[in-house]
Amino acid sequence: MAGIDQSRAFLAVNIAVLTVSDTRDEESDRSGAALLERAQAAGHNVVGRRIVRDDQAEIEAALRGFIADPMVDVVIATGGTGITGRDVTPEAFHAVYDKEIVGFGELFRFLSYASIGTSTIQSRATAGVAGGTYLFAVPGSPGACRDAWDHILVQQLDNRYRPCNFVELMPRLREH
Repeated sequence: MAGIDQSRAFLAVNIAVLTVSDTRDEESDRSGAALLERAQAAGHNVVGRRIVRDDQAEIEAALRGFIADPMVDVVIATGGTGITGRDVTPEAFHAVYDKEIVGFGELFRFLSYASIGTSTIQSRATAGVAGGTYLFAVPGSPGACRDAWDHILVQQLDNRYRPCNFVELMPRLREH
């Protein structure tokens, strides 16, 4: 049965939060704040936070910086996952992936359907692995960030979650 194995000790992971927005700053970034608060409340370490413009080169540079940082295990980005001309977060993520985690976007949209109905089709939420770092991109609304964290990430970033989770795979992400 799926769930938390209380007999195992919790292992905190190091998370960086990346907000993609042309208009937000740290004070008005409610989505980034929601991710940061939830990660800390779950017992994880938030080791970085950045805000970059909706610009593919800037997003890629931020991702590559986090991937190169040995202190970052996970990057969670919010914003720029829609379908308008300025929404280029998925393109930036795909440019740096070693492997895509296709099921993340599929599961996010499935779960999001309960909240926003067919509007979820406009989300291009995505996830993957690059350089041994997990990368997750979710829409820029606080509700979408809460849904992604509360229904997917809180479990998959908890090494006690059974039958399997992303944390237990971390030591093997750089295998070839």
